[in-house]
Amino acid sequence: MKKMLLPALAAALVLTACGTKSADQAENTAETAETRQVMPSDIAYVQVEAVLAQCDLYQTEGVALQEKTQKAQKSWAQREKSLQAEAAQLQEKYEKGLITSRDAQAQQESIQKRVASYQANAQKEAQTLDEENFVFSNRAQDLLQRAVKEINADGKYKLIINASALIDADTTLNITPAVLAKVNELYAADQKSAKK
Repeated sequence: MKKMLLPALAAALVLTACGTKSADQAENTAETAETRQVMPSDIAYVQVEAVLAQCDLYQTEGVALQEKTQKAQKSWAQREKSLQAEAAQLQEKYEKGLITSRDAQAQQESIQKRVASYQANAQKEAQTLDEENFVFSNRAQDLLQRAVKEINADGKYKLIINASALIDADTTLNITPAVLAKVNELYAADQKSAKK
């Protein structure tokens, strides 16, 4: 009987030890899952496009840059149209026999030089505008990033996402107005320090 009791007792101890490990592991897994669980109040979203379109930076500098770009594009189109019309008139005069081939060739070379000059100037102007747009975009993104960091300085949010990726969300998670206000505040501070 002692021989049978000893192995049974040993088996019971092994099973109890295994059961304890499984229970401990289950508790640890449950605790880990609880600590990793994200609550709705830990998530927020920002309508980035709305912030960028409504911020003071865009209203003052962005609109002016957009108007400057449109003005340049309109100027380029008018200049190109004018040069094309001049070339068409020259061709028409030559075909009607109103000018000599030597005069037509000289005028055509003159037009080609003006076209090359116009294209070089337009390309330089376009590069300058592209660079200005790039700098403006970087400034806007910098303001946005700084605003979000300041709003979440206390670590309240574990996740802040761009609303353009959302399909559906509760409006209580929308921190766009707070981000817009902070962007405008940071822009005003930057303007003030730049004037000093």
